[in-house]
Amino acid sequence: MKMKRILTGMTVFAIVLCSFLLHGDAMGVSAEHAILIDANSGRVLYEKRADERSLIASTTKIMTALVVCEQCNMNDRVEIMPEAVGIEGSSMYLQVGEVLTVQELLYGMMLHSGNDAAVALAIYCGGTVADFAELMNDEARRLGLENSHFENPNGLDSPAHYSTARDLAKLTAYAMENETFAQTVGTKSITVGDRYLTNHNKLLWRYDNAEGVKTGYTKAAGRILVSSAKQDGRRLIAVSINAPDDWNDHERLLSWGFEQYTERTIVTAGSSVGTLEVYGTGATLVPVVAEQDFVFPLAEGEKPEFFIPGTGFVYGPVEAGASAGTAYVMLNGRPIGKIPLLWGAGVAAS
Repeated sequence: MKMKRILTGMTVFAIVLCSFLLHGDAMGVSAEHAILIDANSGRVLYEKRADERSLIASTTKIMTALVVCEQCNMNDRVEIMPEAVGIEGSSMYLQVGEVLTVQELLYGMMLHSGNDAAVALAIYCGGTVADFAELMNDEARRLGLENSHFENPNGLDSPAHYSTARDLAKLTAYAMENETFAQTVGTKSITVGDRYLTNHNKLLWRYDNAEGVKTGYTKAAGRILVSSAKQDGRRLIAVSINAPDDWNDHERLLSWGFEQYTERTIVTAGSSVGTLEVYGTGATLVPVVAEQDFVFPLAEGEKPEFFIPGTGFVYGPVEAGASAGTAYVMLNGRPIGKIPLLWGAGVAAS
């Protein structure tokens, strides 16, 4: 069982606290802001000015698509309103009165980066663009995106419309768990009516393990790219903001992440993680065992340890298989997760 299935909220916990990182520009990343995370655990593998707020251009559409996937039926038919036609920037060239499904508009937004498709979906899903932006901000708060704020569904530049590399990575790690979202952003090309849409994300052709996600560009924001790749069941998310060499940045980061870090089972369910002294009929050292597996990506030479908070002893009785509290998994003095514990043996009361 993967760590993300075991530990409620631990992905965000790990992204915030696990900073065993490469700093600065040692990787030769061209981006002004960047991050690479392991999606299963939330571990940050690399970061560069990842918490500075920035314009995010069309990578905004990751949040737009997530909200739509969670709140709308993909087969619903949407009549295009005048407000969604002639939007500046990239477009799928919608016409007033034409009818497309929600899924078709998602393709137009995520593959072709249609700003008009984003507005059409926002109006259909939220009633108005402003009300849909509130849905986006509600989702941001729910996901703990502390440095993000949305004013529109397409990412047109606005001083109050921003995010960070770290927040975009958190958002994308969550969004890729949504089947419809993942299938949409991983589509290379598709025909929608008489439109042939090709995904702007070149990594789908350039990098074997690529899964999507979204490109973005405005003159003020620069080139922005959010990518996801999966190898042997392990997913990495890379984000670069204002990156002149974004395709190479992402190929290099993703390959490095898969090569340098290996997903390892640190402890299996039923394995001992230590002992506690139990006072019953005398003092007895009783093993405490992990209730579940704990898996985490580690670099060569890294050795996690277990820390069981408290006094180190309890008073009996204790029953074998009953809850024995929690152990923290520590790496380089920092917590990377926690494991529920069970008593490995029973002790009667004194």
